[in-house]
Amino acid sequence: MTVKLALSAQHWLRATAVAAALSIAWGASPASAQSAGSKPRVQLAQGQPEQPTQGQTFEEEIVPQRYANNPDVDGFINDMAARYDFDPAALHALFGRVSYSATAVKLVTPSPTPSVKNWRVYQARFLDPVRINAGVKFWRANQATLQRAYEQYGVPPEVIVGIIGVETIYGRYMGNFRVLDALTTLSFDYPNTPNRADRMITFRKNLEDYLVWTRDSQIDPTTVLGSYTGAIGIPQFLPSSIVQYAVDYDGNKRIDLRTSQADAIGSVANYLNKNGWETGRPVVWNIATDTGSLGVAQAAATGAPEPRWSLQQLLKAGMLMNQPGLDIGAEAGTPVTVVDLPSPGRATEYTLGLKNFYVLTRYNRSFFYALAVYQLGERVKAQMAATDAAGNAAAPAESQ
Repeated sequence: MTVKLALSAQHWLRATAVAAALSIAWGASPASAQSAGSKPRVQLAQGQPEQPTQGQTFEEEIVPQRYANNPDVDGFINDMAARYDFDPAALHALFGRVSYSATAVKLVTPSPTPSVKNWRVYQARFLDPVRINAGVKFWRANQATLQRAYEQYGVPPEVIVGIIGVETIYGRYMGNFRVLDALTTLSFDYPNTPNRADRMITFRKNLEDYLVWTRDSQIDPTTVLGSYTGAIGIPQFLPSSIVQYAVDYDGNKRIDLRTSQADAIGSVANYLNKNGWETGRPVVWNIATDTGSLGVAQAAATGAPEPRWSLQQLLKAGMLMNQPGLDIGAEAGTPVTVVDLPSPGRATEYTLGLKNFYVLTRYNRSFFYALAVYQLGERVKAQMAATDAAGNAAAPAESQ
């Protein structure tokens, strides 16, 4: 993800020296760090947020009965019968009604000419007035539930609001793909990509969990709609995440991420908590924008979300902070990652991500995504505060 700044030769040499110093301090070369950070992980995020078009009805390209009498599917059915006590005949009948989704395959296939990463465009897409205003309404409607989740799981309301806003605009757009079709297609007919084998394993696990979940919840597996990767409901949980992290948070003894905002809130909070959220800790720190600090950031940016530098290492290399109230002495040993945010035609922007930033990338392994979630939540929080302040200021005048 790293895009180099257009530095002068002198500044480039300085950045190279900084990189060498950082690598010595950490015990690994920047080249090896970049390689490690770029290695694909066998992990599927909750589903890439889909940008909807107002009033859009998305029609899938489907091929019926591709999975009837399919040797790979037959082996899968036998395995499900042996491990989860499914009725083989019932599964054969079910997969006889599954359709191949050509659209899902197209959407997971990398473009031969990948688009250039553009943070400013991405940011504008997800921090738009529609999401901010909808976030205010969602927060006010669920204030008690969000507070309860904060007290129980330690995840602040603005973070939960940010995730649900980026994912589905608070349940407005939850996907029009039949989940059974999408998961089956990507389990057995994933496109020919370098990570095909790993992806098929991941989708097959989600297909297993989907069938178990729908059976145990008495849901018809042919009726659930979701994203083209099989993510479901208001928070866009994949089936494996539903099984592992979803909670009944409205107390009706069933988990429903498709219609229960309370279940969605509690499940997101539980997901982040179980993935290491640190209560009361920051998500990001701002760095200064002088040339020296940007040079250090460029040299230390590996593209990997896992925190690998200590704040002290970066400061010793010459980075300056722009974070009022930061106790540098107390935070010297705090692990951080350098978050790079490229936009064509502009100098790359940088910030420092802490452990909680990394936890957000466990939901979706993208710097852009994690920062958009954080910033959307902060914008919604600020909008609520501004509205409340305006209301309080108007109240005395109205009472006169």
